[in-house]
Amino acid sequence: MRYRTHMDAVTRPIRFLHQGHVVHVEGLPPTTTVLSWLREQASCTGTKEGCNEGDCGACTVAVAERQANGEVCLRNVNACLLYLPALDGKALYTVEDVSQHGGGALHPVQQALVDHHGSQCGFCTPGFVMTMWTQWEQAQHSGAVPTRQDWADALAGNLCRCTGYRPILDAAQACTGVRASQSTLDRTALAQDLAALQADPPLDYSAMDPAWGEARRFSAPRSSDELASVLLAHPKAQILGGATDIGLWTNKAHRDVGHLVYTGSAVDLQQVDDQAGCVRIGAAATLESAWSRLNQHWPVLGDLWRRFASPPVRHAGTLAGNVANGSPIGDSAPVLMALDARLILRRGAARRTVALHDFYMGYQRKDLQPSEFIEWIEVPLPSPLQTFRAWKVSKRYDSDISALCGAFRLQFSEPGSLADVRIAFGGLAATVQRARAAEQALLQHGWTPAGVAAAQAALSQDFQPLSDLRASASYRMEAAQALLQRLWWSTQNQQALEVWR
Repeated sequence: MRYRTHMDAVTRPIRFLHQGHVVHVEGLPPTTTVLSWLREQASCTGTKEGCNEGDCGACTVAVAERQANGEVCLRNVNACLLYLPALDGKALYTVEDVSQHGGGALHPVQQALVDHHGSQCGFCTPGFVMTMWTQWEQAQHSGAVPTRQDWADALAGNLCRCTGYRPILDAAQACTGVRASQSTLDRTALAQDLAALQADPPLDYSAMDPAWGEARRFSAPRSSDELASVLLAHPKAQILGGATDIGLWTNKAHRDVGHLVYTGSAVDLQQVDDQAGCVRIGAAATLESAWSRLNQHWPVLGDLWRRFASPPVRHAGTLAGNVANGSPIGDSAPVLMALDARLILRRGAARRTVALHDFYMGYQRKDLQPSEFIEWIEVPLPSPLQTFRAWKVSKRYDSDISALCGAFRLQFSEPGSLADVRIAFGGLAATVQRARAAEQALLQHGWTPAGVAAAQAALSQDFQPLSDLRASASYRMEAAQALLQRLWWSTQNQQALEVWR
């Protein structure tokens, strides 16, 4: 299939798989979202527009990508944030594809929603179907049996204002054990088709954008070396990861983002592994893959990981992008800062290492030169006698922006003898930053009730929080002090009562 507008593209078309065919798209502005293309160009109107900012899940679709090891990775994402050129070399699945399963018969996840009354007004249903289908397909492939909690976590990015969710979760559980005679995905054939698309040259797409009266460009280098070269040649270009933040710039603020340089095609930067005593996370590694590896080494991160955004956002967004965003209320930066993470910054062939706590120089000011980018994030592996905790304070459990996020690392030279400490907070200042006065108070007084009290008092030297719609300044300070007390009790085998679920 070929989709064209009256505007001619300068470079090769965007090419991806949809409904069993290779789709060629040219002439559309690079910031055209997958949602807009589906509804306005492809006449696939099952995918709905709700919030248009990645919160409601009504626009959920599935994207399949061939990984470096040749296997196919399937994940659900928000079509309202995903720019169409980011689909190049991948496969797109929508609710129309699921409904065609088995010659027109309902797919097991759709039938389960019917049987358990999981759809009322129906507006959100296509998004729920796509999330459930993705989870179901992954379970079919791996042999896993998702629990009810697994389904609840998977559906955290889909909102329904009618059902109260119970019938939807009932439907999800009901289809868990259903085995299909034939999967919607033939992964072997799909991997071959995707490999053929990946034989195309790297995408360097340009088309007229009528909103700005001139052409806009989208470059997708396929390696860190190519990425460095493109950025060196175009120092004013905007680096793009998963568009989970930049997508809002165009959807909501109607900003001109200029030349976009996409990191998601740089295969070597998608890696997450343990190397030389640290977890090494590439610039293109998704939030999901990065947090998953970190959680293996620090299992206490599991709760924060599940509450960090929603699965569709974590499947698209990158950890490097979240760090580079520099939000003062980000949840990943406090964790990484408390773990003494360092950034490998690259400009051309030159590299330098910067500690994360030195990277933020003020509100929306980072230690980055023109053409420089975060190539790797390195997190030192846990050492013996280390205690680590991280907590998020927000009004909702799932998919909520934090009022406060605190991360704490205690390093003991021997049981009870504190040798080093790191405390980092988001939500208390113009940037995520360490609580250095509180750290010194603990080192001076030791890990004792008196030391905790001294650290609580010292927080007022570290931060002067502001009041906003999420929390007052006094609440933020009291919550930060309470987290220090919670840290103490957690080391005394006293666990806090969780009331979320």
